[in-house]
Amino acid sequence: MLALVLPLSATHAPAQQGAAGQSEDDATLHGRATEDLPVLFDARERLVRPDISGMLRLRFLTTTDFPPFNFIDQADRLSGFHVDLARALCEELAMQTRCQIQALPYEQLADALDAGQGEAVLAGVAVTTELRERFRFTRPYLLLPARFLVNREKRLTRADAGALFGRPVGVVENTAHAAMMKAFFPDIRPVPFKDRDSMMQAMRDKRIDAVFADALQLSFWMQSPAAGNCCVFLDGAYLSEAHLGEGMTVMVAGKDQNLAAALESGLAALSKNGRLEEIYLRYFPAGLY
Repeated sequence: MLALVLPLSATHAPAQQGAAGQSEDDATLHGRATEDLPVLFDARERLVRPDISGMLRLRFLTTTDFPPFNFIDQADRLSGFHVDLARALCEELAMQTRCQIQALPYEQLADALDAGQGEAVLAGVAVTTELRERFRFTRPYLLLPARFLVNREKRLTRADAGALFGRPVGVVENTAHAAMMKAFFPDIRPVPFKDRDSMMQAMRDKRIDAVFADALQLSFWMQSPAAGNCCVFLDGAYLSEAHLGEGMTVMVAGKDQNLAAALESGLAALSKNGRLEEIYLRYFPAGLY
């Protein structure tokens, strides 16, 4: 099995993703501020941190094909949000010299964790009933919301979703986002597309007024040359566990309650001291929320 292994005690300058910089008009349409990362851990809550100092090593498993979360940078180094988060967790848990991160194909992660090739998966694996029977999961450290993207030339009467009532808004058919828009916004006229590329082209060509889709994908598309600076976010982010899942969590080998609790305590500490938001803004400078 081919794998890329990186000792997490090593440090290097993180790769920068995307571009910062917005006009005042963009900020108005953005809804919430770009720094407004949802707080998923109550700062007043004191989580018990089990002693894991007896562990010989802490190996995180991830992938190389999910930028900006995990990818190979221009210097052929494993980089991304998850790599920096793993490093921060190792520092918080005083495990720097015993930490590694190993990259595998996504479809091999669960079996590799089951086989003892790592202690935890940090790769945005969706929580399912079947996986819960095999592994433990921490609380989510990041939620991936849905958002509206509108053509900046459209004249809207208000800066929230109500401005789109009765208007044509693109969604990719048979997806969670299509179901979510139907449930949350029945007054919006959905225009279904077979795939994301055709939907975004229709947006660029002004054949639809807006799209409703994954905020992560939209944030990078709107800054890409393909977008031609055509579009901006409208209103804030929309979250729904029923449609979009529980969010990104750490999947922990077997039923290792101590390690799962220690990692969850570490995530809470990174949330409280601002490190989690610092890493988030490094890779998502345009914001998801």
